[in-house]
Amino acid sequence: MLGFLKEPVVVTAEINVNLVALTVMGLITRLWGLCYPRAVVFDEVYYGQFVSLYMKRIFFVDDSGPPFGHMLLALGGYLGGFDGNFLWNRIGAEYTMNVPVWSLRLLPALAGALCVPLAYQILVELHFSHCAALGAALLILLVLSYLKFYNLQRHRSFSGRWWFWLMLTGVACSCAVGVKYMGLFTYMLLLAIAGLHFWHMIGDQTLSNVSLLCHFLARGLALLLIPVVMYLSFFYVHLALLYCSGPHDQIMTSAFQASLEGGLARITQGQPLEVAYGSQITLRNVLGKPMQCWLHSHTNTYPIRYENGRGSSHQQQVTCYPFKDVNNWWIVKDPGMQQLVVSNPPRPVRHGHIVQLVHGITTRYLNTHDVAAPLSPHSQEVSCYIDYNISMPAQNLWRVEIVNRESDTDVWKTILSEVRFVHVNTSAVLKLSGASLPEWGYRQLEVVGEKLSKGYHQSMLWNVEEHRYGKSQEQKEREVELHSPTQMDISKNLSFMAKFTELQWKILTLKNEDTEHKYSSSALDWITMDTNIAYWLHPTSGAQIHLLGNVVTWASANAAALVYTCLSLWYLIRRRRRIYDIPEDSWQLWVSAGGVCGGGWVVNYLPFFLMEKTLFLYHYLPALTFQILLIPVVLQHLGDHLCRSVLLKSMFSALIVAWFSSVYFVYCTFSPVTYGQPALSMTELKDLRWKDSWNILIRKQ
Repeated sequence: MLGFLKEPVVVTAEINVNLVALTVMGLITRLWGLCYPRAVVFDEVYYGQFVSLYMKRIFFVDDSGPPFGHMLLALGGYLGGFDGNFLWNRIGAEYTMNVPVWSLRLLPALAGALCVPLAYQILVELHFSHCAALGAALLILLVLSYLKFYNLQRHRSFSGRWWFWLMLTGVACSCAVGVKYMGLFTYMLLLAIAGLHFWHMIGDQTLSNVSLLCHFLARGLALLLIPVVMYLSFFYVHLALLYCSGPHDQIMTSAFQASLEGGLARITQGQPLEVAYGSQITLRNVLGKPMQCWLHSHTNTYPIRYENGRGSSHQQQVTCYPFKDVNNWWIVKDPGMQQLVVSNPPRPVRHGHIVQLVHGITTRYLNTHDVAAPLSPHSQEVSCYIDYNISMPAQNLWRVEIVNRESDTDVWKTILSEVRFVHVNTSAVLKLSGASLPEWGYRQLEVVGEKLSKGYHQSMLWNVEEHRYGKSQEQKEREVELHSPTQMDISKNLSFMAKFTELQWKILTLKNEDTEHKYSSSALDWITMDTNIAYWLHPTSGAQIHLLGNVVTWASANAAALVYTCLSLWYLIRRRRRIYDIPEDSWQLWVSAGGVCGGGWVVNYLPFFLMEKTLFLYHYLPALTFQILLIPVVLQHLGDHLCRSVLLKSMFSALIVAWFSSVYFVYCTFSPVTYGQPALSMTELKDLRWKDSWNILIRKQ
């Protein structure tokens, strides 16, 4: 029984020295001098503020992408003990002692360092030589894991390792998309490759229908379901961490704001849920653009005549006001009764009910009629009715339509219901036009009656934000009541999916005004590296850090792409004529490498020509990563199939050594502006300006 103890337990391991050496070199080049400079470097001024907000649990919205990348940076700050107290207001600002610079920069540096051994493994899994794999420098995890899985499936389908690499592929896909939406293009490329592989499997007569179904379900689980679940989990953690109100939550709906601690939640806590006749309410426009605002009125009237000569009703102005104010309060009145208080028991307002909206402070009724709006002449003017004893009767009946109702008997709810107000007499819909009124309207936003209303545009939707049950019939007592806080209890917690849907929509549709940046560039500038980015400049010594690629590597990648394209076209034409210049297995290897590397370059580069956003050189790095992988692919192919004599092979090897030497020479030459040290003199900096379009910073003496 214990016979196995008679023999020693032996563990053997294979160590790939190439892989270890590449990993060490990647770590050295990325981690060396990581704490220098101890000052804000370029985009740290942007992403650093989000790290601080994570540390303080304050909610924010960033339209640059999903939250996973932000959370990784925040993890570095958390592990370093960062308390979030730093003002990220300018590039070059010196970090205070409470900022763990090394920890904040560690995870991005590790990601860059690990790209080096990953690139080696990718070329090995593409069945290129270890020598060619050594020439590959960068790539991303998700491609490697899929190639591992694909190569294992030939002999060990559904084994433990097979499942591990397949699942890792799905995890990596979700991480790629979760950091930046540009990762979606690489994800689509991988799905296309996986689909092509499965299409070939369908033609394999040795596989049964049951086996094919299992393969299909396994890929669906790993490449579709897992990425979706993980993507949702990123948002779940993001929302769980950021539970406090902050400056960014104002663009969210009232329901979302009320789910955060502080801010609106403090104001709305304890409000009644159901809007009833006699309710005192504030109405927030759902659109939130150009800014959040509330339905508002004041004693001022529209001018008798506008500057363009058109006349108005001279009624009391109704606007949308972007600040909290007592003049934002309205009373929901039953047209058949005179009382402005809530009865006991309250009579709730339901979808389809007719109401009158009475301005709380001036007690005038919300009204619209066939008079052109001040700035939108094709729409109706909205006012609070003043009886001038002329032939202009009041038209103040509005039908409540709950847009997000579940049934036609739904009750109008505080915060949760999105409502349209349809004018009974003219069928016009109460709408925020978004135009800013002149001085006579105090630059507040115009509200109109939209006569041709199709669909449910958010500018036509309103939700009750603050709400109380009115108790005072007398006007003076009512004014005091309007200034007092609410008292009743209500639960307005949103589900995770509701919050995720709203936040995801805001990220996709929120557009900051893109302004021309000093270091912005076009996608065409990236190919020839006609641009650079100055990341940091020392305030006195002139030391500086730039994003500036290796000229030799950059040009070699372009040349490799050109050679690959030309050779592929040549081979295709020759194969069409039944002339086969290379063996079939070499052709398949050549095509698969092009699908991964060339396809990766295409999907990560061409979409930028369709994007309306400020672009920088670093946007090209994912595409460049794939293109660089073509260099060793092309070099090995040329050496194996075109250099057939010993002399040609020797000359070709010598050229490769010279090429690698030139890459290293350029690396050493530009390392002072890569690492920021040592500081260079004016003459040395001028010598580094190899292109007139490069903006090397030279101080005037």
